Amino acid sequence: MAQITGASLRETITERLKATHVEVTDMSGGCGQAFTSLIVSPQFQGLNSLKRHRLVNAALKEEIASIHAWTAKCKTPEEYERDRETDTPPLDGTVGGHVEGTTA
Repeated sequence: MAQITGASLRETITERLKATHVEVTDMSGGCGQAFTSLIVSPQFQGLNSLKRHRLVNAALKEEIASIHAWTAKCKTPEEYERDRETDTPPLDGTVGGHVEGTTA
């Protein structure tokens, strides 16, 4: 399998989960081993958080097996629009320009 990239994950997620919005952030500094994501898909409708994550993990089984760390935030289109209206900060794992949990 080729190196996993944010772009390849975005494409795969969009295709396999019929996602309407996908954000993928490489948290590993470009080495492709740790990703965090926001996935907006109508397929999450009526599913609790655990079932949403199981759906994502099943859809990305091969990709997740070849990376070190994977985090997904799963929302329906309605949840995403509602949350955008409340102006939540971007999902990039940073606070004040620094990744949480680091001293850099």
